[in-house]
Amino acid sequence: MPEDSYTERPLFGGAITTSFPLRFQDVSNIRQVPDHQEVFVDPARDESLIFELLDFKHDIGDNGSATWFLQDLANEQDAEGCTLIEQSGVVEAPGLLYRDNPTVVSTAVGQMNISKGRQGREAQNVVRVYLANIRLKGVSSDVLITAYEPVLIHPLSETARTVGAGMAIPAAQSGFLPMSEVFKLAVSTFKVNDWNLFGSAAV
Repeated sequence: MPEDSYTERPLFGGAITTSFPLRFQDVSNIRQVPDHQEVFVDPARDESLIFELLDFKHDIGDNGSATWFLQDLANEQDAEGCTLIEQSGVVEAPGLLYRDNPTVVSTAVGQMNISKGRQGREAQNVVRVYLANIRLKGVSSDVLITAYEPVLIHPLSETARTVGAGMAIPAAQSGFLPMSEVFKLAVSTFKVNDWNLFGSAAV
């Protein structure tokens, strides 16, 4: 779709690359997010993509790790009504092999009620959340790719001023890739170009 052309995008100084639509703008500096995160937003649709590097959680098994991170995210954001819609099995990612250490990927999709910024529970939006956990075992890192798609925007939410209140207009109806496809694209094209990004774990 010409309205939603995409290209390979550099992350973390180009140490990682992945592809997603050009309409998503890098707001990492504006929002002053931590160094281990990069955030891209389409302000016109209030959709966002977040890439996060974490220390490997050895106490969490591969099977169901994406679901665990999704619930952790809901707790962190004080979300209400977190519902798991679907979860995948664990698949190996041969393109992300590091020194014969396998990398595995699993995904989960959920729906939850989240407030924007410091707004209270009275202004919660209903959001669909797509989460992938890429387990880079060779460098003891968990990578999270999280995509947020608004489903219902509360009239009191700050989002209502730019996007409008009520049911969100489906992306395809506006000539854009659905967020589920944006998410799949970002996960399937994820590539590590410089393993030194992971510091001493990559030595």
